[in-house]
Amino acid sequence: MNPDRSSDALVDDELDVLAELVPIAGRDIIELGCGAAKLARSLLERHPDSKVTGLEVDERQHAKNLASPQAGLHFGAGGAQAIPFPDASFDVALMLKSLHHVPMPLLAQALAEVARVLRPRGYLYVSEPVYGGPLNEVIRLFNDEGIVRTAAQAAVDAAIRSGAWEQVAERFFQMPVSFTDFSDFEQRMVRPTFADHRIDDAKLAEVRAVFEPHMKADGAHFTRPMHVRVLRKLT
Repeated sequence: MNPDRSSDALVDDELDVLAELVPIAGRDIIELGCGAAKLARSLLERHPDSKVTGLEVDERQHAKNLASPQAGLHFGAGGAQAIPFPDASFDVALMLKSLHHVPMPLLAQALAEVARVLRPRGYLYVSEPVYGGPLNEVIRLFNDEGIVRTAAQAAVDAAIRSGAWEQVAERFFQMPVSFTDFSDFEQRMVRPTFADHRIDDAKLAEVRAVFEPHMKADGAHFTRPMHVRVLRKLT
């Protein structure tokens, strides 16, 4: 299948891409690595007949999620490599910028776990950042994800070759990402709750020097290239 790269269109809300590529109305959905569950909450506002379970490995974020209940939204703690739900529990699984966070030796196990908890002909939506672009040039100074992102895509390829999945859609697009200043960037990207990048003062100064040329009067604005693949479970 040839990917649609006709425009690499700018997309403000990834829910628009998801809704175009995957049937989500009235479905049982699990988001693996849900973070603050922003997309899940928006999905339920559009489709209140759906049910979403957000699985999150970061204990602090999981606690915050539990403190903000919403109708149709449930939360669980854990990673994609050990999903704490029975077989055939969901129609759709979502992995948004989360597959490359699975430990590399456990990528195949994670995709097998997704297949286990999906019903026959269920969908897996995998959205991963492309390793490239100006924002990546800043981030890779303290968090170079080139190897893990390549491994994540290779794991998807291997899962398809296994005969358990077929790829039914592929899409590339650009997502806008903005920061009010370097302090905002530092809080969100350098010191997230789910990772310790062990940044010393010298490294922080190096990152700042590469970030600052992107600052304008209204902040720093980037676009992040994204790559979506949609798989369907064959049995």
